[in-house]
Amino acid sequence: MSRFINYDESWDYLEYLNKNIPWNRPTIRVFGRSCVQPRDSCYVASEGLPQLVYSGYQPHAYSWDEFPPLKDILTAVHKALPGSRFNSLLLNRYKGGDDYVGWHADDEKLYGPTPEIASLSFGCEREFLLKKRPDKTPRGKKTSGEQPKKQSKKDGSPDKHSFVLKHGSLLVMRGYTQRDWLHSVPKRVKADSLRINLTFRLVL
Repeated sequence: MSRFINYDESWDYLEYLNKNIPWNRPTIRVFGRSCVQPRDSCYVASEGLPQLVYSGYQPHAYSWDEFPPLKDILTAVHKALPGSRFNSLLLNRYKGGDDYVGWHADDEKLYGPTPEIASLSFGCEREFLLKKRPDKTPRGKKTSGEQPKKQSKKDGSPDKHSFVLKHGSLLVMRGYTQRDWLHSVPKRVKADSLRINLTFRLVL
């Protein structure tokens, strides 16, 4: 949905999130090595849910009540996606083109075998890449340390897809996307301004 939230309201949300979210840039483990995560993040979740752990890092779970605008956005997402029951939110802040997320799948067991993930973007447009998991990649193995290579314009492979995530847009992943595909937001030199991304998930 390229214009899920209108243009002006999206700028208001971007300013609020940038100033009021307790952003953190944690140390994570990738391929057995410690490194600083190449983006800021924050985690919000309902009470009583299992703890989220990724790449050896366990983020603190903030309450929805601490950030009323996030509850308003959640209500809008639920209205747009009938039957959805999101109870957790991972926020990422990309300060510029050097901030990125490498190839990975959101296939943690706490999301179940066919998770629905709604991804809402504010600010600078960024490229979102999808590629089929290679058969040799075991399910559950993370490849988040691998910086995605820039995709050739001549590469029309059905196993690779590229989307531009616009200001105020909503992208939804469902079914076996996390089992069968990897996704990333690669570095981009021209992406020289702030982007904040909200990914809503259901923890079972």
